[in-house]
Order: sequence, then structure tokens, then C-alpha cells
Amino acid sequence: MKARLVTNRIILREFEEDDWRGVHEYAQDERVVYFLNWGPNSEADTKAFVNRALFHQQEVPRRTYDLIIALKESGEIIGHGRIQVTYPHYGQGELHCIIGRKHWGKGFATEAVGALLSFGFSELKLHRVYAMMDPANSPTARILEKLGFQREGHLRECKWVKGIWRDSLLYALLEDEWRNSNPQYAAGI
Repeated sequence: MKARLVTNRIILREFEEDDWRGVHEYAQDERVVYFLNWGPNSEADTKAFVNRALFHQQEVPRRTYDLIIALKESGEIIGHGRIQVTYPHYGQGELHCIIGRKHWGKGFATEAVGALLSFGFSELKLHRVYAMMDPANSPTARILEKLGFQREGHLRECKWVKGIWRDSLLYALLEDEWRNSNPQYAAGI
């Protein structure tokens, strides 16, 4: 299944080979990738990531949806999001979203995550979507909580990130919680 999600201001679409330049603009930024276990990227790193995203498009059954986040009006790449079916028999998926720094604070991450959730619950028939984040990444926590995620746990020193052990917070949202609190997404995007 190919994915194309359209919201008021952005489009989430499948990766194309030439997208690596737009992705690299934010993937090489130390501040953007500070909390992540990858980056800052070299050009080779970013090209390899785009190639993995292209590979996932061909998987059957498909479990990983890496999608470019682009501005609806201009097509400018501002980030990418992922929803990955991690436990298909239990209807669980993991969510990731990254936005380039010049687009921070404008609500694009909230809009993109909302679209990914709608896709995950409506199209992928997920029951539960979870996200892991660094406890110091308070903007991400605010986005998740705004969308109805509940904090379920604090995992101590569970990730080796850029030379140090880092904690992670586990957030999750159930399908019925999403539908009840977001009726605009009940029919999908």
C-alpha cells in the first residue's frame, strides 16, 4: 500500500530517490538530531537512509512507512515521519517524526503526527501506537500529550546515544482514545 496523507498545510508522501538533498538539510544539523541515536549525517548517511526508505516501500507485507513531510504550497521538504508496525499480531506500531529546525514551533510536527496516527489507526488497523523520546526533549512530550498520548514509563539508560547512556520515556495512544478525542480524523485524512 502506498501512502499519501494530506492535511491543511502539509503533505506526507512516499520517498523518492532525489529527496536525499532535502532530507540532508536537516539530517546534518546537530541541534535537530541531538536526541536521536543517529546523525549528524554525512551525505552518504542520508543517501543510505533514503535507500532504506525506498526498500521498505517494496516489502510485502509492508510494515514500515517512512514518509517525507513537505509543505503543501511549495513542496519544500521540512522533515519526515515514520509509522512502523512493530507487533502486527497485537496491532501495535511505533511512531517517529522529525522536523527541520527552521520549521520548529509552527505546529508542523503536531499536524504530521496527527496524520500518521490517522493513517495508523484507519488504514493499518493498529490498536496502539507508541513513541519513545528522551526525557529532556520537552517539545516532543508536549506534542504527544496534546494529541492524547499517555506517558507509560521511564526506561533508564536504555539507549547508547552519541557516546553516553540516555533514558527514554515511553508514550502510547490507543485507537479508541484517538477516535474519541479527534473526531475530525475519525473518517481518515
